[in-house]
Amino acid sequence: MTTWQEDVLGDPYEARKLTLAPDFEGATQATLVRRLVSSGVTQAKAVLHIHGFADYFFQTVAADFWVAHGYDFYAIDLRKYGRSLLAHQTPNFTNHLSAYYEELDLAWAEISQDHSQIVVSGHSTGGLIASLWLHDQRHDVDGVFLNSPWLDFQGDALTRQVKLPLVEQLGQYQPLHEVKRKTTGIYARSLHQDYFGEWNFNLNWKPIGSFKAYAGWIRTIRSGQRRIANGLEINAPVLMICSGRSGTPSDDQHPDADSTDVVLDVEQMRRRIGCVSHQVTMHMIEGALHDVTLSRPEVREQVFAELSGWLQRFVEHQSADQ
Repeated sequence: MTTWQEDVLGDPYEARKLTLAPDFEGATQATLVRRLVSSGVTQAKAVLHIHGFADYFFQTVAADFWVAHGYDFYAIDLRKYGRSLLAHQTPNFTNHLSAYYEELDLAWAEISQDHSQIVVSGHSTGGLIASLWLHDQRHDVDGVFLNSPWLDFQGDALTRQVKLPLVEQLGQYQPLHEVKRKTTGIYARSLHQDYFGEWNFNLNWKPIGSFKAYAGWIRTIRSGQRRIANGLEINAPVLMICSGRSGTPSDDQHPDADSTDVVLDVEQMRRRIGCVSHQVTMHMIEGALHDVTLSRPEVREQVFAELSGWLQRFVEHQSADQ
């Protein structure tokens, strides 16, 4: 583990590399990013954020929220993502979601040294990973915020009942076989400031057309989602926030492009979230994007209001009573 250095986002963000065990492609690393409430002084409260697929931490608006509420903010770029991606690696690929436990456990050990109250935040695929990790590793987490978690595989009956099983079987024997899929780029363009959004992010780390998907990766995602369906036991309050509806806009100008989840099926999230914990609060917010924290200002204001209220009622209140 390296020392803290200034992050690519600049002050007040810092980053350190986490050296991991090599995998089948060779050397592997992850990156822990932080922003402290007060420079050089840690608080009692902290949050650890886990990004989604074809993603990395750049969502400073979310960090602003947490810091304003007294939480030291940490985010991890998992192996083969964002800051952690090395030249010899297949971007975003894994054969086992549990492989991420190595860097997540290292991050937890780092954060728990100085913080007595920890919340975990997971977006999309990061929500799936976070749920499985917390169930399996039994970390004493105080709360879990799931931002549009990928808890089931979207698609019509033909996709789910015929195509997916074939891809999963292929993934067992040819994990790096590319699975062709239609990517419009509408979501990424709705976010990036050079197109129709307000955010600046590295298009090499979060491409407009996403990254390639591979049979072995889809197989491990489906395996994790089946575990969700069978039920987990996260002994902590869980908040899920997602869009009020999913959309399939035909082009960038369609009203749904910046007001719905164009990536995942929010009805699947609604049906599946109860499998994660017995202590679930859910809010489906009209007008929200797939990453609800990057929605239009008036919508994300509602997102952060719901998150703030949940923290006060279910996380900070419980911690104060202990």
